[in-house]
Amino acid sequence: MVRVLKTRRDLPEIVDQISATYQDTQCRLHHLGETPLPNESAVIEILNRLKAVIFPGFFGKEYVSLPSITYYIGELTYEIHELLTDEIFKAWQTCSDGDENEPCLEKCEKKSLAFLKTLPELRRKLALDAQAAYDGDPAAKNLDEIIFSYPGMTAITIHRIAHELHSLEVPLIPRMMGEYAHRETGIDIHPGARIGNRFFIDHGTGVVIGETTDIGSNVTIYQGVTLGALSFKEGADSMRGKKRHPTLEDNAVIYAGATILGGNTVIGAGSVIGGNVWVISTVPPNSKVMLELPKLKIRVNE
Repeated sequence: MVRVLKTRRDLPEIVDQISATYQDTQCRLHHLGETPLPNESAVIEILNRLKAVIFPGFFGKEYVSLPSITYYIGELTYEIHELLTDEIFKAWQTCSDGDENEPCLEKCEKKSLAFLKTLPELRRKLALDAQAAYDGDPAAKNLDEIIFSYPGMTAITIHRIAHELHSLEVPLIPRMMGEYAHRETGIDIHPGARIGNRFFIDHGTGVVIGETTDIGSNVTIYQGVTLGALSFKEGADSMRGKKRHPTLEDNAVIYAGATILGGNTVIGAGSVIGGNVWVISTVPPNSKVMLELPKLKIRVNE
């Protein structure tokens, strides 16, 4: 006990040393004395309520009847609008001017409302995604299993939500949503990526889809696929806002471990990219790209 007390005598000095780093302009890893940033727990709660709106009966209340659906969804929608407006307001720090925050709050309310207007179409897109997963995976028993259990379905659900907010130029929150999905599923999709209808990620672990990726309709990708950018010699600033990631046209299939890089790289419609290949140039439509099969050596132990 005495040794523990002696050790604690060093703590004030350690606290002072830590506090000094907050004054160091080279170590600005804080957000002190400024408008609060969005709250991660609140953003996750918004996602959970949105999932209950998009998939009623699957998430949220266990039982929701058709006669009561309007009241149930109405209550959730009002809650989401209020929560999302608050988090957008915090994210949109630069639009505040002193204490005159009312114009900014009104702007954030409009952004939240504009997002909510996308939900009917977003539900239709996700219904197509779920059907694509069922059509593409013989192990799937029904759509319920896909909605509950498939990480690809979870990832594309959160992505489509985050993408709508990204398209509305809402700062920070779409990235928070995307990284939450990444942690939950192992699938990393930047909210800026544009993805068409009937998108299916099978298994999904290790998939990376970059910000300026364009994906057409009825595309399937498997685990470990990277749709990324080539390295740039002049630094990241030289490429901000430019097309850096590949384009996948309709009906493409990308097998496990494939790496496709570059903003000028286009995978033509109907093409199949084999596992573990490296692609940095355009592939014509209806092509098959694969490694040559290695020669297997089989030795029989005597």
